[in-house]
Amino acid sequence: MSPDENAALARRLLGLLDLTNLESSCGPADIKALCAKAVDPHGKVAAVCLWPQFVGEAKRALAEEGIRIATVVNFPAGGEDLERVLDDIGEALHDGADEIDLVLPYKAFLRGDANLAADMVREAKGVIGDERPLKVILETGAFPDAMAIAAASRLAVAAGADFLKTSTGKIPVSATPEAAKAMLAVIREVGRPVGFKASGGIRTLADATLYLGLAEDVMGRGWATPATFRIGASSLHGALLAAIDGAAPAAPAKGGY
Repeated sequence: MSPDENAALARRLLGLLDLTNLESSCGPADIKALCAKAVDPHGKVAAVCLWPQFVGEAKRALAEEGIRIATVVNFPAGGEDLERVLDDIGEALHDGADEIDLVLPYKAFLRGDANLAADMVREAKGVIGDERPLKVILETGAFPDAMAIAAASRLAVAAGADFLKTSTGKIPVSATPEAAKAMLAVIREVGRPVGFKASGGIRTLADATLYLGLAEDVMGRGWATPATFRIGASSLHGALLAAIDGAAPAAPAKGGY
């Protein structure tokens, strides 16, 4: 593509980005910087995604910007303590969270306890309600094959998930095209709108373009909007700004996101 085409694509992707900081060392200064990046003159991101303890701070910083505040629960381990998960969701909503990214208890699912996994998604959606999206993280890198990913996707959607998200970015294998295809095929099957979020290891314009292309190959051209498609990343933001400016791509940054 020409520099102008790259720039136009990068602008579109910027508006689909969940700008993320889920590093263990994240502190108030990092959140301030994250929120400042979210409103870059080149364009605003769809959301910031951060630890629950920073939801209130981000909400205040971005109150006038139209940028959504997403946070994570049951993250990253995908545990099985339903009461804890529901309490954490309640606190995050009280602090102003607009979106909840819930890690499916995938280890329970993989050992055959589908009911536990479904119950957590169902109960979480009941707390969140219909006004805010529940994004269910499958942790696809832990799954043995695409059939298992598809089965978990169907379970999550049937239990009330509004988005299916690939990964936490905290295990060796994060988003892959194979996982994305399996999840998108399930989304295409269902009788209600469900979104898709690719996350983990997406650092370059080429990486992001790959997942956008997969989504629109399956769901149709123009399907990907902030209401249906997100990319969760941190270092991708700089790559998109460079493409908008017409700069040569830098070496991809390292890290889970």
